[in-house]
Amino acid sequence: MKLIVGLGNPGRSYAGNRHNIGFICLRYFARSQGIKFDHKKGLARIGTGAVAGNKVVLARPQTFMNNSGKSVSRLVRSFKVSPKDLLVIHDDLDLPPAKIRISSGSGSGGHKGINSIIEALGTREFTRLRVGIGRPAKPSPTEDDIIAYVLSDFTPPEKEVISSVIPRVREAIVCLLTEGLTPAMNKFN
Repeated sequence: MKLIVGLGNPGRSYAGNRHNIGFICLRYFARSQGIKFDHKKGLARIGTGAVAGNKVVLARPQTFMNNSGKSVSRLVRSFKVSPKDLLVIHDDLDLPPAKIRISSGSGSGGHKGINSIIEALGTREFTRLRVGIGRPAKPSPTEDDIIAYVLSDFTPPEKEVISSVIPRVREAIVCLLTEGLTPAMNKFN
């Protein structure tokens, strides 16, 4: 079984935020696979199904980004999933908009949601699919600038760029499930 988690903040006011690209990509993936988020478990909205012969649990934590580990650790225990069978989809300030990177065993890169997951699981040995959102345009953004940036909605030109990466994230997830980590990294990084 694979646990695929999209990170974001719950609630309509956050729905179009840059920080919610994990939710956005996972929702698109779920629709493409006919999976509905029709249950609540482990402080998350979940959906279950099969993708290319693999049983999957899709989850959108409802704990807010910085406490994602609370939900993810409960889901890992509840479904008896190894961290190696966990895929987390999240935003990345250090990647240009619409670029994706797949990695495993890496640090948080300052991402508080990933930090929370690493702390709660006691390991960084899980797969991450990072989706670039770029950085604020200011030359030396402060922490407050960064928070305001990730919690603001994509601009119309950014939405166009981001809409092109969402199907690519779906392809990357399917590749991870069917071909494994190294082929997916070679193909999508």
